[in-house]
Amino acid sequence: MRAPARRTVPRVSTDLFVSHRNLLFTVAYEMLGSAADAEDVLQETWLRWSDVDADEVRDPRAYLVRITTRLALNRIRTLSRRRESYVGPWLPEPLLTSPDVAEDVELADSVSTAMLLVLETLGPTERAVFVLREVFDLPYEEIAAAVDKTPAAVRQIAHRARSHVDARRPRVETDRAERDAVTRRFMAAVATGDLQGLMDVLAPDVVLITDGGGIKKAALRPIEGADKVLRFLTAVFPDDVEARAEPVLVNGHVGVRLLADDVLDTVATWRIDDGLVTGLYFVRNPAKLGRVDEEVGLSR
Repeated sequence: MRAPARRTVPRVSTDLFVSHRNLLFTVAYEMLGSAADAEDVLQETWLRWSDVDADEVRDPRAYLVRITTRLALNRIRTLSRRRESYVGPWLPEPLLTSPDVAEDVELADSVSTAMLLVLETLGPTERAVFVLREVFDLPYEEIAAAVDKTPAAVRQIAHRARSHVDARRPRVETDRAERDAVTRRFMAAVATGDLQGLMDVLAPDVVLITDGGGIKKAALRPIEGADKVLRFLTAVFPDDVEARAEPVLVNGHVGVRLLADDVLDTVATWRIDDGLVTGLYFVRNPAKLGRVDEEVGLSR
């Protein structure tokens, strides 16, 4: 019996998908906070797109974003159940990003650890609407088609989501030069073990969140206050372990890869408000550290 012929996807369909891949990944990642789940969504998007006659699609970009958004919304339900049993605080999966992402200030801020944590406090539809409108500037009509709402309803959701996010943005805007200066001081203090230098850049109410996923040692609750955070930082590595910090661009901002005996142990990022570090985020779960060795393509 002859095997069924393998279906060949037209080159134009493949080229269109590839040309929008970084955009679609960014949409999925901002909605899910997980690169692994975003990749799964892209795979499903490709399978659905490969069954479509691309020549019949008036706006391939909008069509692909719509598919990706709907699949990501479906995936969020699975993730919510998974996170209910997650051990300790959950942090988004860090990504090694290129300098061009850092140069796009709006894109960099939208994928920062701090912003992704804010987006986690939105409902699934609110998160999708906010991302598609505020980050990708899609028309309300296109967003409505993606989330199965009317344009009028989407406008209301967008307003509500924007107000929610604005209330949780940095308390005082810090310009890039000041933020870079604080980052340099923080990294120098970490690299040299300068405890006073660390105290000088930590806000009194700084919060440290560590994500070990039940696999690596981490605090099971956020640590609040500069003194408590400092005590934790000085105890991260035992004295008999050779620790090394490497600056890298993580999620569009300068972060640090912490290595213990030359093995990747932690990826650290931070939030800066009014010239001080107000949030520290340590990802230690090995399952989340697979994408900090090779740059991941992001775009708007």
